[in-house]
Amino acid sequence: MKILFTGGGSGGHFYPIIAVAEAIHDIVREKKLLEPYLYYAAPEPWDRKLLAANDITFVPTAAGKMRRYLSVLNFFDYFKTAWGVGRAIVHIFFLYPDVVFAKGGYASFPTLLAARLFRIPTVIHESDAVPGRVNRWAGKFATKVALSYPEAADYFPKNKVAFTGNPIRKAVLLPAREGAYEFLKLNPDIPIILVTCGSQGSMAVNDVVLAALPELVEKYQIVHQTGEAHIKEVEGRAKIALTSSSYAVRYKPFGYLNELATRMSAGVARLVVARAGSSIFEIAAWGLPSIVIPLPGAAEDHQTKNAFAYARSGAAVVIEQNNLTPGLLVSEVSRILDNHDIARAMATAARGFARVDAARAVAEALLDIALSHES
Repeated sequence: MKILFTGGGSGGHFYPIIAVAEAIHDIVREKKLLEPYLYYAAPEPWDRKLLAANDITFVPTAAGKMRRYLSVLNFFDYFKTAWGVGRAIVHIFFLYPDVVFAKGGYASFPTLLAARLFRIPTVIHESDAVPGRVNRWAGKFATKVALSYPEAADYFPKNKVAFTGNPIRKAVLLPAREGAYEFLKLNPDIPIILVTCGSQGSMAVNDVVLAALPELVEKYQIVHQTGEAHIKEVEGRAKIALTSSSYAVRYKPFGYLNELATRMSAGVARLVVARAGSSIFEIAAWGLPSIVIPLPGAAEDHQTKNAFAYARSGAAVVIEQNNLTPGLLVSEVSRILDNHDIARAMATAARGFARVDAARAVAEALLDIALSHES
């Protein structure tokens, strides 16, 4: 049995694939099935250690990015995509997987097209409230379409759609409270805010957090993932901003929070400030209230639509970036954390939105299709 994963270009595509692979291994052990051969086709491996840890073989492809604005790079990327399709056809011919699982994005297009040519069963997963162009195209011939947001169902044939939620890796699924205060050097008696905008961070959000720091640290502790590229600048500016504050120790900036540090931060945080990508599903699984700041200008404006879809559940407050000010951020943080009823209702709504079994639901569908195709 062979399962081929494809997608890439961001951690939002890659990490759900790892989550599904983890679930496949769990099901195979439980049901005493033969271990499947797993492959990952993309222009870049993204994280070779995670691929190796999950027995996934990397299959290099090529793909050009189709930009929505005029650029000479679009011309060259047409040739890159054509080359990628040719390579994908060769790989599919020799691998001949029993099923292909695609996360969408330009990196998955060559493999999806090759799978269609060879009539390989395909399952796609859409993480956003508004699907990208590749997934909308692939939905026309896919065997199954798994969705993170029910709003995305309008873009696909109704008989193919399943609302599964977004697959989350086991390593970040459950918060870890034990030892967190000591590890992060936090005071257990002061409420904690986790600010995270992904591994790369966001200077736009960092700027507002830094401006709000003198007020925030009077009442709260802040664990702030700034992004590795921004950590030195943020540390320097924070030192200046908190020069006259007797609570400077309450601010904890990190360039990057690894899996353990993320789980520990989630275990002790009372509120999360984040972008509106795949981190929404981790926050929901943690059962935490959140302030969500969608990235403006994202493809299909998907982060804004994700944010408001999540906010409709009652789990989050949305502040659009052009409205984000230090005063508004402090006001919303205080409104949520100073009112236990509001915080409790948002936490309950977050847990209700979460689909912690998403990876297993997708894995079971892939195994069912693979076994029927194999036979």
